[in-house]
Amino acid sequence: MARPATISRLRSCLTASRAETSVWIPACRRPNWHNKRPYSIQSQEEELAKLPNINPDALSITKTTTPKALVPPEELVFGRTFTDHMLSVEWTASQGWLPPRITPYQNLSLDPATCVFHYAFEAFEGMKAYKNPRNEVRLFRPDRNMRRLNRSVERIALPTFDGEAFTDLISRFVRLEDKFIPSSRGYSLYLRPTMIGTQRTLGVGPPGSALLYLIASPVGPYYPTGFRAVSLAATSTAVRAWPGGVGDRKLGANYAPCIVPQLEAAKRGYHQNLWLFGEEEIVTEVGTMNFFACVREKGTGRKMLWTAPLDGTILEGVTRESVLELARERLGKEEGWVIEEKDFTMRELAEAADEGRLMEAFGTGTAAVVSPVRMINWRGRDLQCGLKDGEEAGEVAARMKEWIEEIMYGDVEHRWSVKI
Repeated sequence: MARPATISRLRSCLTASRAETSVWIPACRRPNWHNKRPYSIQSQEEELAKLPNINPDALSITKTTTPKALVPPEELVFGRTFTDHMLSVEWTASQGWLPPRITPYQNLSLDPATCVFHYAFEAFEGMKAYKNPRNEVRLFRPDRNMRRLNRSVERIALPTFDGEAFTDLISRFVRLEDKFIPSSRGYSLYLRPTMIGTQRTLGVGPPGSALLYLIASPVGPYYPTGFRAVSLAATSTAVRAWPGGVGDRKLGANYAPCIVPQLEAAKRGYHQNLWLFGEEEIVTEVGTMNFFACVREKGTGRKMLWTAPLDGTILEGVTRESVLELARERLGKEEGWVIEEKDFTMRELAEAADEGRLMEAFGTGTAAVVSPVRMINWRGRDLQCGLKDGEEAGEVAARMKEWIEEIMYGDVEHRWSVKI
């Protein structure tokens, strides 16, 4: 399918605007006259690259003297309970990354003029540590989280870091907090790496200091009593991301503006928004998750799995990537499915639903792994997404969740599962 006109027009305008101003042109592509300046962003980046990177061997650990009591697993609420300690690494433009520290969990002390409060210099990740009945603790594809966090912080002028070194620190931290990791299936230790700009200034510019820190929260299964399919409100009046923006980066600033549309959807009886873009109402993401649709091709009946392409507006979800790889390997090669990363519109999805060709739909993310969709409200009517009465998940969603969790908990040996 040809790319919809709205996307093409916007990208043409964006390209033209970048050609007219040097602000948007990377230093390496600017005209030669820029090289005559005594100062440039490029030379600053070169100098910063020479500074010390994160050194796990310099880690210091100060253990808490007031350990917390464990909350019974059945009483855990997502993001409300935290472990005894936190990991932090400071950075300055003059010294680079300073020695990492594990300390008792505590408040941060920041000046009211700290740049993160005023200009949203903040990026984060979501990942988990899993414990199986053999008492093995594993991380799931941590290299992908580190790569994405580096892309996120780079986009907002925060310092990048050695992802392998920070993963080493995360592993040491998780081992220290081992008692907080539930061993029952569906439970895990949620890990939240975060970076903020910490320079005390009201001036707008690259922060001269930053803090990379990690906190952890034991969590239970997203669906404690089993799958619960959600209902969505197709939303085009509010836009989550746009070409040339930062929708593909995991920035805190991307999330707060989505809350009001979500509340509006909830007032109408729907759990989340299905974000549409442009005049053609292109399907992008669902809530804070990537979106997948299983559709039978018109005429041939071929089974197809659709998800939006990584065009700069879609977050590079770790679960999204995993679903695509497993789908190509197990559904595509073995069962003849067509796996496509493509633009598709809400009208195409509605047509498939009306004709009985929409087999199922689901969202994917770290928290739920897979979240099945029952219906989508669009233009005043509820479109059914292939689930039968009393059914909470389609076959593909259920299989994906099973396949991925087998890897997460080490039931099967796989390169994505990192034992620590």
